[in-house]
Amino acid sequence: MTTCTLEARDVTKRYGDGEAAVVAVRGVSLRVEPGEIVLIMGPSGSGKTTLLSMLGALLRPTAGTVSLDGTVLSELSEGRLPDIRLHRFGFIFQDFNLLSALTVWENVAIVAELAGLRGRAARERATAILTELGLGARLDFLPDRLSGGEKQRVAIARALVNDPALILADEPTANLDSAIGHEIMRLLRGIAKEQGRSVVIVSHDQRIRDIADRVLWLEDGAFQDEIALAVDPVCGMSVERERAASATRDGALFYFCSRGCRAEFLNGPPSA
Repeated sequence: MTTCTLEARDVTKRYGDGEAAVVAVRGVSLRVEPGEIVLIMGPSGSGKTTLLSMLGALLRPTAGTVSLDGTVLSELSEGRLPDIRLHRFGFIFQDFNLLSALTVWENVAIVAELAGLRGRAARERATAILTELGLGARLDFLPDRLSGGEKQRVAIARALVNDPALILADEPTANLDSAIGHEIMRLLRGIAKEQGRSVVIVSHDQRIRDIADRVLWLEDGAFQDEIALAVDPVCGMSVERERAASATRDGALFYFCSRGCRAEFLNGPPSA
């Protein structure tokens, strides 16, 4: 996998002209570093999906630029974009978008084949990723025999099978209950951090805020606020830096979800 940085500069998307024009996204700028997880939140109709579509080279901005690892995607011809989407991006959708006539491993292997692997190599890669995601016993199942959480795991495997540097997720917990949705997102966070993949998630689901490194609030097509998050070194919970308890140790600043975690950390053995 090649590490990358995604950057959007003053991106605007306008539909129509004159007085009838509708601006879905207005002057948005965003930079996502390798391994970083950014959650973009906002109410329905705020422009989240439109922005994600532009970041993923599915929709061309009216103004501004979108770049991936220095390549300005928004200036490329339409003929070059499908190959970039196939090899550099992994997409996760709220409705899973699995092919109902294909088995679990076939749904994943077909993407590997499109990305250049053939026959046995594609099957082996699909099987390995699905097994890693806990679906080794479901490889020959059709999607209608899976639970919602299992379907989303298949969708994650499909997004990973082409070894993308960047994963884009559109309302990935919308069709999952609270506990399963949070579990799936923590799984995605673990994969991203371990493998150094960047992740951008758009959602209105407040339950998954703690899996992100940053939370951006999008309203009326523009960013209104940014919330910086940190991980409590004691319990592993993500906390808002501005509201969290903090302490310095060995020259480093740490943030905590509570005074109890801070006390446990400060009273513990010194770090190596």
